[in-house]
Amino acid sequence: SKLIWLAIIPSNEREETSINTETIDRQNKEGRGQTATKTRETQPPKNENMVAAQPLPKYEEAAPLILGLQPAALVDHVARVDWSLLDQIPGERGGSIPVAIQELEHILHEVEAHILSSPDEPSSMKTNAGGSVANTIRGLTTGFGLTCGIIGACGDDEQGRLFVSNMSYSGVDLSRLRMKKGPTAQCVCLVDASGNRTMRPCLSNAVKVQADELTREDLKGSKWLVLRYGIFNLEVIQAAIRIAKQEGVSISLDLASFEMIRNFRLPLLELLESGDIDLCFANEDEATELLRGEQNADPEAALEFLAKYCQWAVVTLGPNGCIAKHGIEFIRVPATGEAKAVDATGAGDLFASGFLYGLVNGLSLEECCKLGSCSGGSVIRSLGGEVTPENWQWMYKQIQFKGLSIPDIQN
Repeated sequence: SKLIWLAIIPSNEREETSINTETIDRQNKEGRGQTATKTRETQPPKNENMVAAQPLPKYEEAAPLILGLQPAALVDHVARVDWSLLDQIPGERGGSIPVAIQELEHILHEVEAHILSSPDEPSSMKTNAGGSVANTIRGLTTGFGLTCGIIGACGDDEQGRLFVSNMSYSGVDLSRLRMKKGPTAQCVCLVDASGNRTMRPCLSNAVKVQADELTREDLKGSKWLVLRYGIFNLEVIQAAIRIAKQEGVSISLDLASFEMIRNFRLPLLELLESGDIDLCFANEDEATELLRGEQNADPEAALEFLAKYCQWAVVTLGPNGCIAKHGIEFIRVPATGEAKAVDATGAGDLFASGFLYGLVNGLSLEECCKLGSCSGGSVIRSLGGEVTPENWQWMYKQIQFKGLSIPDIQN
């Protein structure tokens, strides 16, 4: 069983710590996994408005190989809906723009009347830990067996406890996750009949980790830091990059959404042109938006642009696979043909999981892309950004079919 112990203390005695449980069993439904034991000390008090809880365990043998910075823990509400609901909400279909809590609650209220029935999905809505970085990190632990952790903050509410429970069950190291007084971020993911998703996150008033809370201890000993571009988190992203470079940690950046690039292109260009980003992921819409106004703004041109500043650059092309570049090497890899698209939520996030797994294991650019294709294909076969045990098995078969070794997640 997975028991999460949260010690809420009186308001006049509140302090920030990391979150802690007893031993966390990483087994999935096939019985694979390993057990982590507690080694990390709690942090000293910093803010009397924060809620204390015991820290989750840190792996004894080493720091997590890969860390993800998700400043605000986030819970996803995912549902398959008809077109009429998508026509009622603000913003373009297929993108991601922030909404206020009242708007999020209104959308959630309206969802039930617009649910698309599906024999494969008995539940009308799935609610679980979400966010691009969390999806990538969870995929790396459950599907690929790597030691990974999350840096961020969650609220002392039902959504915060759900985030902790889901991520710890998946074997993610949460000793760098702070629990604070306040609400946890939420996101509504609306999926149409074609499997395309429209996202409306609510980040207003949600607790998050601040730039001045990050320390070198958070990143010491890890090899990669996974980031997602976001203007609202720009200060903490910049702080994390500075510390990562001091600690010799490589940086992976996802470009987030075409709306984020359209509205906040200049800060993104400054991040890329700094030369601090080692690996960059973009989907086709983001790639096109990145070069909007240029004479040539297709995905290939965007890949060339990203590769000027990053050691590895990848543009995913949905059903058309992906293109990638490392140095002078260019590769095009088709999508996994047998992947049925139920919901595109998390496709890019899980592509990153597979690609990063290949990268840390010294595989070629083509092999990394093939792993990313298999991993991304596994999550679109069911609703939500978390891969089911059945779809992990599907992924392993696809990996073997491509002539690659499946991950040994027992180690």
